[in-house]
Amino acid sequence: MPESGLVAGPFEVGGRAVSMALLTGVPGFADGPFTVDGRTAVGEVTLHNRDELHAALAAAGRPVEPGTPDGELLLRCWLALGPEGLRAADGMFTLAVLDGPDLVLVRDHTGARTAFHCRTRDGGWAVSSSLRALRRRPDVDTGLDLAAVRSFLTFAYLPGTETLLRGVSELLPGKVTRLGADGSVRIEEFWEPQARTLDLTDEQQYASGLRELLERAVARRLPDGQDVAVLLSGGVDSSLVTALAARLHDRPVHTYSISFGNELPNELGYSGLVAAHCGTRHRVLTVPGEQVAARLADTVALLDSPVGDPLTVPNLMLAEAVAGDGLSVSLNGEGGDPVFGGPKNLAMLVFELLRDDPSEQARADAYLHTYRKCWEDLPVLLTGEALAELDALGPAAHPRRHVAPYLTDRRMPSLLDQLLHCNLRTKGAHHILTKVERLTASQGVQGRSPLFDRQVVEHAFATPSALKLRATEEKWILKEAVRDLLPDTVTYRPKSGMRVPVQQWLRGPLSELTGDLLLGAGARARGLFRADTVETWMHGGGLLLPRQGGKLWLLLTLELWLRAYDL
Repeated sequence: MPESGLVAGPFEVGGRAVSMALLTGVPGFADGPFTVDGRTAVGEVTLHNRDELHAALAAAGRPVEPGTPDGELLLRCWLALGPEGLRAADGMFTLAVLDGPDLVLVRDHTGARTAFHCRTRDGGWAVSSSLRALRRRPDVDTGLDLAAVRSFLTFAYLPGTETLLRGVSELLPGKVTRLGADGSVRIEEFWEPQARTLDLTDEQQYASGLRELLERAVARRLPDGQDVAVLLSGGVDSSLVTALAARLHDRPVHTYSISFGNELPNELGYSGLVAAHCGTRHRVLTVPGEQVAARLADTVALLDSPVGDPLTVPNLMLAEAVAGDGLSVSLNGEGGDPVFGGPKNLAMLVFELLRDDPSEQARADAYLHTYRKCWEDLPVLLTGEALAELDALGPAAHPRRHVAPYLTDRRMPSLLDQLLHCNLRTKGAHHILTKVERLTASQGVQGRSPLFDRQVVEHAFATPSALKLRATEEKWILKEAVRDLLPDTVTYRPKSGMRVPVQQWLRGPLSELTGDLLLGAGARARGLFRADTVETWMHGGGLLLPRQGGKLWLLLTLELWLRAYDL
């Protein structure tokens, strides 16, 4: 495992302190410090196409040694080739570069890794791949950002640059962020998916082109000379990654699935069928509610921002199982829905057909409704003091600001493409990928997501919407590209998703913890939530549909995270 605890800096630039740090005890894959052409950098960098980058540097007259570390190789690509050098890099990376008086921060195309930045009391900059590291700095003033609390309750994660720490911003994927010594922040794009037309004549050409890119994406992410793990849910996305890994890898493929008990609906029949079909070494991990209750606080504390996803503890247990089997790379099927169009888009497409309010705000608000989290409940959930403080912030701080630009982007030819672009840049970068990275990295495992591959994403956005959503068949082009790999019962079955027994956990092993935390002295003193609403939800009332479990899970996750960060 690469060193997980490397400190670089602080540096003095123009009389100002600049700190770039990957701190001891923070899960990750530290790289650096290293200096090239007078620029010093640190980062967390894993590249999948080193040979291509070496060739590009050689063609530019800037050849490098074959054993150059990934972080240094990425830095050299940027210095020699500019934004094109970053665009050409296939991998997971965040890089901080001291460039004269400025600090330059880079986050990979889709957001597999991330970092955060803020001002220090003396006017300098502090940057880290760990939000906790910034929270602990004595020269940084951080408190709870109430607008971010509202965003989390709306989305179940934090989209965009927003964090729960006031004054601390997250990097945006596909961007170069330049922090000036004068306090300025300039953000430049080096990659963004484009809606373009491919010179193809029929749908099978789109499918075959996608298949080629999928094979390359999986092949690049397979570890040389080592067994590989695949997290296999039984859905088409993780199943196709499993099938391609089994075909392309010259070492055994280990697959891992989750069970919450035989008495609950599950997808184990499908995952077992795929494992047998592909000849993998398969394990099923049973996750009892008692274990979720015992481990939830520690799991939440590993995350830079809370994620209202009840699969966090099971995801961590999968990473532990992978590490316990001696494997260091784990593939997953994340990305199929945000890139190719899963079921969450259907509600918006129906709304567009039926809506009578033509305003752009109406579309953005409808999108917030589709999340079905706590946004509509805020008037009865938040205290009067919290609501008044949010009202004073005005519309500029409203959660719709995170999605409206994507849903009105005329560069995308259809509403479906606008929705996919929004999903990719919000949930993909700030929920799916960051959750995978933090939880797997905590066990020394690299979680790799082939369906978020840059070229796969580019092909998806160049594919006509009618091939992604064909009548009522979601992700049609993805299924068509891999239909020879899997049994039809797997490829074309209706999507059900993993049934997580949140309601049962909250009524059983988590009931006491939930009550103690959400109705305890600490939560009451913080003054965010109305205790009567929380009590009503805990007793199963207050909502027309039985969705109290998901909403309480958000509150519980947030409360545990705030306690872990001493907020």
